[in-house]
Amino acid sequence: MAYSVLGHAQSWQTTVNEGVNKPVYFHAWGGDAQINSYIQWLGEQVKQQYNIDLVHIKLADTSEAVSRVLAEKSAGNHTQGKVDLIWINGANFAAMSKHGLLKTDWATKLPNFYLTNPTKNPAVTHDFGLPTQGMESPLGQASLTFYYDSKTVIHPPKNLKQLLNWSTKNKGRFTYSKPPDFIGVSFLKYALINLTPTEQRSLLYQPATEKSAAQLLPALWQYLDELHPTLWRKGTFFVQNSAALKRLVSDMELSLSLTFSAAEIPAAVERYDLPLATRSYAMHDGSLSNTHFVAIAYNASHSESAKLVANFMLSVQAQAQKQQPANWGDNTVLDLSLLSKEQAALFSQQAPHPSSLATNNQSPALAEPHPSWSTLINQQWQLRYGTYNRGTVSND
Repeated sequence: MAYSVLGHAQSWQTTVNEGVNKPVYFHAWGGDAQINSYIQWLGEQVKQQYNIDLVHIKLADTSEAVSRVLAEKSAGNHTQGKVDLIWINGANFAAMSKHGLLKTDWATKLPNFYLTNPTKNPAVTHDFGLPTQGMESPLGQASLTFYYDSKTVIHPPKNLKQLLNWSTKNKGRFTYSKPPDFIGVSFLKYALINLTPTEQRSLLYQPATEKSAAQLLPALWQYLDELHPTLWRKGTFFVQNSAALKRLVSDMELSLSLTFSAAEIPAAVERYDLPLATRSYAMHDGSLSNTHFVAIAYNASHSESAKLVANFMLSVQAQAQKQQPANWGDNTVLDLSLLSKEQAALFSQQAPHPSSLATNNQSPALAEPHPSWSTLINQQWQLRYGTYNRGTVSND
């Protein structure tokens, strides 16, 4: 054992020696000022510790990075890729893994990985049900969160059935974003899970087939057929993303909306982008939850430097900083029972904002279905409700 520990320490020291004094091109979604600010803080920390220049390549969609690595592989560029580190999960991970676009067998060897306690927390080694096989290092956990203006909504709906009833009585006060936007597809998956009988839910965690789709999806379309006429603009138009949803709440066109970044709600209230009476909650019939990760491209120019950044992201310091609502508000992937009292105390929230999601909410976590269901839901939604005679509303 002593030899193994010594050997691992020597191996990591080699990574440190090779990784310092270089840039890391971090391809990550850049649509949230709060998250961008956290990534900037990360950059300051790794600059100080390793003299690494963390360059945030802001993406509108992670698929942009996937396409870039795929193009480099097709062109025969196997060692000098422009993508070092990627913020990723779900369908994009499945695609990159399938096409051999990710570096393997590195994440579980990071010195800080043991703090996630993977033997007791399989969510840090599975991405939408797929084994990560050492290709991804966990970064945080998030869940679908609803928010509302408590001055106009006294009793917000607490489950899917109540949502339909509430929207029927409050026509035009709710909508979701148009698939393939992440929030829109997440809402549809939340609905599909709850509309699927418990004895059939295991089908959602296997690759979708023609037979399983025929079994499960009709209930979703029937629900949406009833819900859409009650939505904002009667469900004939859909906004493009969560930022547009937030603007409609700010303009008091909507009274109820949803996000996958719970911390953005109190932050938006503090900026006066949302009403002071805004409150957040999780549906009582379950909250779609997932772990998000970072991965290293198979042809990254600075893979050892990227490992240093990923390991720092798993440090107590970085995870505690990220969990604070003022910084990001993401749930940590660390097992706090492995930390000292002083370290665990860094994750406590002394005075939660009244608009924050309660940390003691009892909503059961709904695991993400197999990535193939997201693709199928989006395709069939477009055919039923998409661009033939309907459209989107711009973000402006």
